[in-house]
Amino acid sequence: MKNKKIEPDRTLPKNIPLMVKQRAELCPEICAQAAKNKEGKFLYYSFADLYKDFVSLALALYDIGVRRNDHVAVFSDNCREWLLTDLAVLSLGAADVPRGCDSMANELQYILSFSECKSAVFENDRQFNKAVDKKENVPLLKSAIFFNPPSDDTVEKALSFGIDVFRFKDLLEKGHALYVVPGKKELVEEAMESTEGNDLATILFTSGTTGVPKGVMLTHRNYMAQMEVVHHILTVKPGDMWLTVLPVWHSFERCLEYMALTLKSGIAYSKPISSVMLSDFSKIRPQWMCGVPRLWESLAKGVNRAMKKEGGLKYALFSFFISAGTKYAWAKERITGRACRFSRRPRIFDFIVGIFPFIGLWIFHALGELLVYRKIRDKLGGRITAAISGGGALQHDTDCFYRAIGFKLLEGYGITEAAPVLSVRNIHKPRPGCVGEIYPSCQVKIVAEKNGVPLSPEPLASGCTGLVLAKGDQIMKGYYKMPELTASVIDKDGWLNTGDLGKLTYDGEIKITGRAKDTIVLLNGENIEPLGIETALCGSPYIETAVVFGQDEKFLGALIVGSKQALESYAEENNISCNDYEELITRPEIEDLIRYEIDTIISASNGFKPCERIFRFSILGKSFEIGKELSAKQEFMRHKVAEIYRDKITEMFD
Repeated sequence: MKNKKIEPDRTLPKNIPLMVKQRAELCPEICAQAAKNKEGKFLYYSFADLYKDFVSLALALYDIGVRRNDHVAVFSDNCREWLLTDLAVLSLGAADVPRGCDSMANELQYILSFSECKSAVFENDRQFNKAVDKKENVPLLKSAIFFNPPSDDTVEKALSFGIDVFRFKDLLEKGHALYVVPGKKELVEEAMESTEGNDLATILFTSGTTGVPKGVMLTHRNYMAQMEVVHHILTVKPGDMWLTVLPVWHSFERCLEYMALTLKSGIAYSKPISSVMLSDFSKIRPQWMCGVPRLWESLAKGVNRAMKKEGGLKYALFSFFISAGTKYAWAKERITGRACRFSRRPRIFDFIVGIFPFIGLWIFHALGELLVYRKIRDKLGGRITAAISGGGALQHDTDCFYRAIGFKLLEGYGITEAAPVLSVRNIHKPRPGCVGEIYPSCQVKIVAEKNGVPLSPEPLASGCTGLVLAKGDQIMKGYYKMPELTASVIDKDGWLNTGDLGKLTYDGEIKITGRAKDTIVLLNGENIEPLGIETALCGSPYIETAVVFGQDEKFLGALIVGSKQALESYAEENNISCNDYEELITRPEIEDLIRYEIDTIISASNGFKPCERIFRFSILGKSFEIGKELSAKQEFMRHKVAEIYRDKITEMFD
């Protein structure tokens, strides 16, 4: 399907550093970055500061040997220094290879070696020691740059491996000195002008949810194609601020940061820790933010837990107004044409269904706004225009909570191989139940499939579920050193097989229903998409994570990670005595509670078929861990879960 015609902004340059240079010339005094100093106070840096700093850093990097077409590893979490490094590397015509601090040692070693990095940037000693354990594992590495000053032991280890050590602060100071030398700044600017749109900008290694990490090669054009149309999608005003908490190596966060700069807005760096983030909300009072579904779920559940602790009338009123707000939002969506349609259906029917509850609930919504909703929004800074959820499926209950309180949460969809945005809900008319309109820089179609392989190039009609294919300037160059794998996912006509199952609405929006290769086939031939079941189960306040199994079995089973705090509170409220949490989850009262939650959620009244019911389950004693059951993006790795808990899964189906 083609999107409606939207004219791209042809005034934008051909690559990312030139875009930032252009913005520094157009709005030099607007804040581009806000970062905390050692005392925890935010310092503000203008677009002019950003440009001078990354060009200065580029001069210093050039001085220590970074050249065009080099690959520079960056192993760090999101911070001001990360973006400076990224822009400096790209301005020299080199490409960066990023990864976060929570990555496992073997993952960092593989990435460093496989992508042939001669230089690497580390946030701290720990990242260096994880990535560089033996010289033979990183034979090409010649330079190590540290955001945080390294210890003497780390310096000694690096030097013994023949690796030169540099401190980021020293390089930046050296670059500032070079910046004022006649002709030096021009050296970097000439390199920027020489970088074409199809030149490599980055290699992003996927999280490895299905096996060995794959290096996704993204070009400047892949990103700039999205920058050219973003002003049609997000109503960002010059000078607006974004609060950023996600790892910037994640394609979603990285693209959003480029978008923020393109739209002449600033980025304030925070952490995905509730106490830190809520404090920073009040200091920055951002208009925009992006986060993964787990973050939005955590915030919503945190509010609910806090109110439940208050108890009594306060909690009763809170629960009542959230329920009323949810119903009011549902009714309003129908009378304003914001209900998903998967077949032709006159909007007048939706209007008739919604108008009476809308009128009846209006007074409760007004009271809720006065007593509850506004107070919650104030905790999130009080002036959010909209927030974006991406990187996974947004749970229905979480979505309902934010719609109830009048907080505009726009769900989006994309994959790393598409750099990554493929769709996002319309900011003026967001429709729940889908992941929004096709992004204007690409095309998307749904085709018939079998085991994740397209059966025909012809698109299916709206409402029909099939394989999601995408095409456009934002599609990756390919997988690094994996031409055969690249050819298996991008066909001769340029269509990328996303591996996702979905369907188009009658209004041209898209709904994702699952992963093609995650499909479970029961012994009776029923095909089950586990994602929808797992997402629904995680809407329970007592369930943190659910993983569904059942391939070639008679029924479905699930591994359940309980929400420890909620289950312990339940035990206390119901006088269930036990020595510790491990014992608690074996108590029949807790098993009955989880059974009740599963049966209530996965029921016909919620749209689930009989074959989708969970017949058996096993409660696990601890949360999934990054690098073990979870990928670095905090997505559970189904194959790892199956391997680690093989005995429990076997027992479920005995």
